[in-house]
Amino acid sequence: MLRWLYIGRLSLAAGVFLAAALSWWRADLTQLLVASVSVTATLAVTATAYWWSHLRPRQVGATFLYAQALFDLALVTAVVHIFGPYSYFASIYILVIAFNTVLMPLANGLLIALLAGFLYAADVLVGQAFGMTPALTLQIAVFWGVAIATGYLASRVQAAGAVQQTLEAELRRVRLEAGDILQQIRSGIMTVGGNGRLVYANPTAEALLGIRAMDLRDRPVLELIDEIAPPLGQAIRRAAADGLRVSRTEAEAHSGGRVWPIGFTTTPVHVDPAEPPSVTVIFQDLSEAKRMEALHLRTERLEAVSEIAASLAHEIRNPLASIRSAVEQLARMSGGGGDERTLAGLIVGESDRLSRLLSEFLDFSRVRVTRAAALDLVGVAEHGIQLARQHPDCAADAVIELVAPERPVRLEGDEDLLHRVVFNLVLNALQAARGAPHVTVEVGVPAPDAVPHSVVLEAPRLLVVRDEGPGVSAEVLPRLFEPFVTGRIGGTGLGLPIVQRAVQAHRGLIFCDTEPGRGTAFSVYLPSRIGAEEAA
Repeated sequence: MLRWLYIGRLSLAAGVFLAAALSWWRADLTQLLVASVSVTATLAVTATAYWWSHLRPRQVGATFLYAQALFDLALVTAVVHIFGPYSYFASIYILVIAFNTVLMPLANGLLIALLAGFLYAADVLVGQAFGMTPALTLQIAVFWGVAIATGYLASRVQAAGAVQQTLEAELRRVRLEAGDILQQIRSGIMTVGGNGRLVYANPTAEALLGIRAMDLRDRPVLELIDEIAPPLGQAIRRAAADGLRVSRTEAEAHSGGRVWPIGFTTTPVHVDPAEPPSVTVIFQDLSEAKRMEALHLRTERLEAVSEIAASLAHEIRNPLASIRSAVEQLARMSGGGGDERTLAGLIVGESDRLSRLLSEFLDFSRVRVTRAAALDLVGVAEHGIQLARQHPDCAADAVIELVAPERPVRLEGDEDLLHRVVFNLVLNALQAARGAPHVTVEVGVPAPDAVPHSVVLEAPRLLVVRDEGPGVSAEVLPRLFEPFVTGRIGGTGLGLPIVQRAVQAHRGLIFCDTEPGRGTAFSVYLPSRIGAEEAA
C-alpha cells in the first residue's frame, strides 16, 4: 500500500508540474512557485520515505504514517490552491483520507479527515477569500463521511483478515500435528488413488511392506501389493469398485524374507463423484498381538494348572506322609533282611521325591504378590545368588558374576517372589551348563531405546541372567514356560513356569534369547512401582 501511495504521490506532483509548465503564460508566478516547490518536496520526501519503509530492515510506526499523511494533505492543498477550491482536484482529499484510514485505526483516520477539512476551509476562506458556503460545509461533511465509512469497512476487513489468519494458522497446526501423528504412528497407513497409483504411505507402511514411497509416488502399486499380500490388493480393488469399507481383515504378508500376519482396514474416500474413490488402508503387523494372545492363553492355562496342582498336592501329601511313616515302622518292626530294608528305603526315597514334587506344585500354585515393599533389586540379586551357591547342583568351580553399574536399583515388589526369580534362573543356568559353569547376572535401569516395543512399563527395571551353556533346543523353546516341559533329565519342568508367574504377578515381562551352543539369556523387565491393589 505504501508503494502505491508513493506512485500516486509522484504521479500527482508530476501532473501538476506539467500542467503548470504547459500553461505558464497564463499562470502567475505564485502558482509556478507553488508547483515547483511541491514537485521538489515530493521527490525528496518520497525518496526518504521509500528508504525508511522499504530499504531499512525495520517496520514503520504510527509517527511515520502520520508524517506521510500530513505531507499528502499539504500536497493536495497546494494542488487545490493552484487549480481552485471547487475544481476536481479537491476530491483527492477523499483519496488521502480513505487511504490513511485503511492504513491506520479509525480514530486516526477521523483525525486526518479533520485536518483535511481545516486545510481545505483555510485555503477557501483565507487563501481564496471566499465565504463559508453550503458547498464548503457539504465538502467537509463528505470528508468525515468518507473517513467513517472507510474506517468501518477497513475494520471489518481487518477483522475478517485476522479471522482468516487464525484459521490458516490453526489449519497449519492441524496439518503439522496430523503429519507428525502419521509419521510416528506404529500402524501402516497408505492411500491408493482410484487409478491404482500410490498417493501416500507413512514410514511404518514403508517399513512393513519394504517399499520406498518417494520412488513409488504417483505410480501403480497394486501389482506390488498383490505380491506382498494378495488379500490386501483384492480388498483395495473391491473398495475402489464398490465404495464399501472393509474392516478387521487378517491375511498373510510376505516381505523381507519373512511371513507375518497382517490385519487391515480399507476405507474408500470419495473426492469426485465422477471418478473412482481413492482407498486409504490402515494395517498392522499382528505378530506381536498374536504372541501376546498366546501368552495370555498360556497364562490362563497356568492358572488352571495351578488350581489343579494345589488341590492334588493337598489331597496326596497327607496319604503320602502316612505311607512313608508306615513303611519306616514296618521296616523297624519286621527285622527283615537286606532285601526288605532295600525295598523300604526305596519306598521312603520315592516318597521324599514325591513330597518335593508336591512342594514345587504348591510353590507354583502360591505365586502371588502378598506384600509389596520398597526394595533394592541389586540386594535381591545378591541374596538369590547366595542361595544358588548353596544348592547341591552348584559345582565348586562355578562362577556367578553380578554386574550392577549403579546401586541401588529401586523398585516395589514382593521380596520373597523376586528371590525365587533370581534363584530359579541362576539355578537353571547352573544345571544347564557343561563343564565349569559361568553365569552372569546383570541388574540395572534399561535405556529407553533398549526396551522392546511390547514392554510398556512405568520406569522399567531390568534383570538379565546369562549363561554359556548349550542353549534351549528348538523343540522345547516354544513351550519353555509351560509346566512340566523340561530339556533336562530329572527336571520337573516347574522352575521356569514359577519364574514367569512371579514376574507376571509383578506386572512384568520375561524374554528368552537363546542360540544353540552359545548360551541363553533370560531378560526380566519389572515396573519400578506396583500398586497396593495389584499386590492384593
